[in-house]
Amino acid sequence: MTIHQLSIFVENRQGTLIKVLRLLKEANVQIIASTIADTVEYGIYRIICSEPERACELLKQQGISVALSDVFAIELDDKVGRAADTLALFSKEGISIAYMYSFLLHGKGILVFRTDDEVHTREVIEQNGLSYIPEKDLSRY
Repeated sequence: MTIHQLSIFVENRQGTLIKVLRLLKEANVQIIASTIADTVEYGIYRIICSEPERACELLKQQGISVALSDVFAIELDDKVGRAADTLALFSKEGISIAYMYSFLLHGKGILVFRTDDEVHTREVIEQNGLSYIPEKDLSRY
């Protein structure tokens, strides 16, 4: 029910992000979605990609600080308020969202997020019949 996400720590200086992108390009790793959050000194570049385990190892071999974590990816109808309604289900159950990003793809909204309670999150997804994207299906995107 979860997918793997890379969290890459990049210094806020010229050339560090392009180094990561070039390494992934040379390894033929497709980026499906990404977001970057920055501070004064560094950024956290979060990526959903094809072959996340291989990408993680490749980056580590190049001395890049990277972690692999599990996140949820929910597929939503592209309708106004659908993300708000979906997140309200988790909030109602006392589940906190640690971070989230979203994008539209092929007419569907994709909501990627991490929570403070993975087990309970799974239960809420199942109980409410939410459509999630399994890791094996990422290649279709």
